[in-house]
Amino acid sequence: MQIPIATYRIQFTPSFGFEQGKAIASYLAELGISNLYASPILTARKGSTHGYDTVNPNEINPELGGKEKFAELIAELKHLNIGWIQDIVPNHMAFDSQNHMLVDVLENGSDSQYRDFFDIDWHHHYPENQGKVLAPFLGKFCGDCLESGELQLQYEENGLTINYYSLKFPIRIESYSQVLTYDLGRIRDKLGRDHPDFMKLLSVLYMLKYIPSGEEGRERYDQIVIIKRMLWELWNDSPEVKKFIQENIRVFNGEPGKPESFNHLENLLNEQFFRLAYWKVGNEELNYRRFFTVNDLISLKIEDEKVFDTTHSCILKLVQEGTISGLRIDHIDGLYDPTQYLNRLREHAPEVYLVVEKILEPHEELPINWPIQGTTGYDFLNQVNGIFCQQSTAAEFDTIYQRFLGRKVSCEELIDQNKRLIISKHLAGDIDNLAHLLKQISGRYRYASDFTMYGLKAALVEILALFPVYRTYINSAGASKADREYIQQVMTQAKKNIPNFLNELSFIEKFLVLDIDEHLSPEDQEQWLHFLMRLQQFTGPLMAKGVEDTVLYVYNRLISLNEVGSHPTHFGISLEDFHLFNQQRSSQWPHAMNATSTHDTKRGEDMRARINVLSEIPQEWENHLKQWREINAPYKETIDGQDVPTPNDEYFFYQSLIGAFPYNDEEYPSFVERMQQYIIKAIREAKVHTEWIKPDTAYENAFTNFADRVLKDPQKNPFLEAFRPFQRKIQHYGILNSISQTLVKATVPGLPDFYQGSELWDLSMVDPDNRRPVDFDIRKQYLQDIKTKAAQDISGLITELLQTPEDGRIKLFLTYKLLQARREHLDVFQKGTYVKLSVAGSLKSHVVTFARELPDKRIIAIAPRFLTSLVKEGEYPLGEQVWHETRIVPPPGSSDVWYDAITGQKVQGEDTLWLREILQQFPVALLVNQAEAALQETEGNK
Repeated sequence: MQIPIATYRIQFTPSFGFEQGKAIASYLAELGISNLYASPILTARKGSTHGYDTVNPNEINPELGGKEKFAELIAELKHLNIGWIQDIVPNHMAFDSQNHMLVDVLENGSDSQYRDFFDIDWHHHYPENQGKVLAPFLGKFCGDCLESGELQLQYEENGLTINYYSLKFPIRIESYSQVLTYDLGRIRDKLGRDHPDFMKLLSVLYMLKYIPSGEEGRERYDQIVIIKRMLWELWNDSPEVKKFIQENIRVFNGEPGKPESFNHLENLLNEQFFRLAYWKVGNEELNYRRFFTVNDLISLKIEDEKVFDTTHSCILKLVQEGTISGLRIDHIDGLYDPTQYLNRLREHAPEVYLVVEKILEPHEELPINWPIQGTTGYDFLNQVNGIFCQQSTAAEFDTIYQRFLGRKVSCEELIDQNKRLIISKHLAGDIDNLAHLLKQISGRYRYASDFTMYGLKAALVEILALFPVYRTYINSAGASKADREYIQQVMTQAKKNIPNFLNELSFIEKFLVLDIDEHLSPEDQEQWLHFLMRLQQFTGPLMAKGVEDTVLYVYNRLISLNEVGSHPTHFGISLEDFHLFNQQRSSQWPHAMNATSTHDTKRGEDMRARINVLSEIPQEWENHLKQWREINAPYKETIDGQDVPTPNDEYFFYQSLIGAFPYNDEEYPSFVERMQQYIIKAIREAKVHTEWIKPDTAYENAFTNFADRVLKDPQKNPFLEAFRPFQRKIQHYGILNSISQTLVKATVPGLPDFYQGSELWDLSMVDPDNRRPVDFDIRKQYLQDIKTKAAQDISGLITELLQTPEDGRIKLFLTYKLLQARREHLDVFQKGTYVKLSVAGSLKSHVVTFARELPDKRIIAIAPRFLTSLVKEGEYPLGEQVWHETRIVPPPGSSDVWYDAITGQKVQGEDTLWLREILQQFPVALLVNQAEAALQETEGNK
């Protein structure tokens, strides 16, 4: 297995494909990256900017450059000794006419060779869905779309389709008779009975009468191909037949204003294996599993070995060829049985580096029996972010936030309310399906036969709303101790909350802990387990939509803490907890990823680093809030009796401004536009005043207008005059936080992952803002300049970087030096233990320090924090005037000479390492045991 040294995430898009990737390969190699970590590259929906909407899992995406350009990129990377980690999507595909496997299902129903590939309930409890796939994509009710002429029957080489704007739904072959036999006498009279074209048309109609089905699947497909080919030949070769079909299609498409003229098309629609419906129907009557609440992403039954083999054949071939050395599994929690999936994948790819996108709640542990190297790093992200938040000011921030809002706010109550909101509005159909499954099962037991749908659904809603983690992983092998504890916690609280449903809750509890009655038949036991496995697939989407995509935009006390996998009630973490996390990671998951920005984070790493500074200066923050609110009061509009933005949204706005405000004046106009786009996304996600499914344009326009008035004309702007000095102050300390964060990421157990472009300042907001094009040319130029100057005069370079931190070169320099050190001392970083070091002196709480150790080698990382009280704005935490008597006790047995891998300076200290001596040139340090460093220095002089 090739364990990466450092990974670099690239978001491939039609405008940044494999050729563009090849152009930056040498830059990544020079930076010190060992593995390119790629977004999905299999064929996705045309124009996809993320690749998670796959339509063909067995083809390299032509829009990215296809197989040929991919091979060229791989060859270049191999030449540079860079590996490839591939993000794959086993949970879902696009619900789209470009998805040929799904089109086959929509066209052939139960006779499709892909019938069991997608997670569809063909025997749904709603009669109108039985034998059909719900297709909830219409912008209004189906009848309205029909009579307005928005649904159009069309014909092309692939056959007849019902089209709704860009969406195409294939007509089942048996339904062609409806269209082709309508007023058949017309074409017979026109051509005559014995005309070859008419005889050929009759042959098509005869074949349509006797379409094979069931066991004769191959014959059915062969016959369909013949029918379609003959019809296409008639269309092209016989003007009379073409005109006949065109006229029939025109009749079927009806005439707006004449409702009866749409009867033919309505009858045709009723025959299909899909049911077109208003998109909101998807939230309530869904009969297929989707990704979260996204109707146009349909889930796969990846637990089926045939489905696994078909959808993974291309990826596994690339693994077996050695093209791909690592895999990242998207949305592992969506799978029916994640453990089974990972074991199967590991069997096929025994030596691949394997990580999963798994959101771990605070204090939740990754299942130790998974055959993987760890997570993609959200757990690390929240730990490292937490140590730069001043815990002692939590109560003060509660007061400031609630005083600004004029009311009390409970995050726990918001979580409960919003999870229930998502259940009732967005996942109602999923809960309904679970309740019907449970009702079917309960009817088989005399002690549960009287349970009503109402009671079972009420119990299910309570259980789901109370779930404290994304999901449990109980399967036929049983339940882990942790999973049993989560279930017990949920059931205890549920019984307190809804005592009227104790019987229903107790019945469901037996399922959740696999307390299966011994007398049950194997079939009943299987159904019991199936219900439990199903339920586990829906706790994750509920947590994601209720908390991650709602509460994190509503509870705005300190938004740097509102991140994927965080719990916003946790106001930072202690150094003790941070060390404990790393010690556990070192022993259990030493090769997991350490991420600080990803394509899914709510804000960029340096934006968070800035906002965290506020935790150090609560009183100053509140004073400015009051001033800004007063200045901007005239810019607000009143909508339905309330000022816009509301206090909560205004509070969010100011923090976002502080975090994302650009360094460069040239970026300002685009920044204002980006802020307005971000506002729309944030308030829709919050679902308080507006939402995606029902936008309140009046509120949205009033808020974006407010932003425009507040930010326009930067030269003569009272708000910006009051705002910019404070923002610049936060910006400076944010830089110091970012530098420390970068050092920690690259040196703790695990491997550092860099999101595209984040080697310079990353002040991005949530997607799509964080997927903007990256200027790699400037990064190449900066890196070459840094390497040249570092070789000539590193002290002079450091002085220059400290004087001009705005351009981000200081972060790039640090990243480069850290990745050099990782390569030079790879054994320590990959195999060394993690040791918490003792710090003495009055400023010990301002230092994050630890050692990575092997018996013959030691490396110490030193990262300052909470610097607003130590240095003035524009100054750096360097020298005796800052650190005084603060000192670190090195690990026992250390040599007395250390070498800083960042600055090159030597530091003396056998029993004590003084920060005033270590931090003289640069704000962070990475000390290497001198015995090893001296050897490198000698080699370098040669």
